Amino acid sequence: MSNDHVVHPTPGVEPHLGAALWMMDDTRARTLEAVEGLQPSQVDAIPIGGGNTIGALLYHVAAVERDWLYRDILEQPMPDWSSPLFPQDVREENGRLTPVRGIPLDEHLARLATVRQHLRADLADLTHEDFRRHREVPRGGGTPEWILHHLREHEAEHRGQIQEIRTLLAQGR
Repeated sequence: MSNDHVVHPTPGVEPHLGAALWMMDDTRARTLEAVEGLQPSQVDAIPIGGGNTIGALLYHVAAVERDWLYRDILEQPMPDWSSPLFPQDVREENGRLTPVRGIPLDEHLARLATVRQHLRADLADLTHEDFRRHREVPRGGGTPEWILHHLREHEAEHRGQIQEIRTLLAQGR
């Protein structure tokens, strides 16, 4: 990612989409920085007082990106390739994130990368009109432009949680 504080749209796609994809990648780069050097024991560690694990948050970020891409933007069923990446439901019956355990950080990062690779490929041919076309889906939908914005915000919020968990774990809490 560039440190010049300028958006560098992804070439070869509709310009507004290219800018959104660059922003998605910038957000992801910051998330990867937040987990850099994470110890294996920290992936599944629950801070004192409870809450989500870093692994559960990473799993959730990838699952939500996949879900919004296929259900809301592309308006199609989940693709076959994704089932092995998400063997567990993202949420428990009580609405809490499923505490996925025993998954190494590299596997979480590979899942994030795979979903992002498919997002980029599956949106590559989106026209300007389709990028701004509102989709009506049961949970309200939106335009792909707004959905990519929402996904960036979603990931950034969970990145903040990851950073907080790391701080608590470093303090022995």
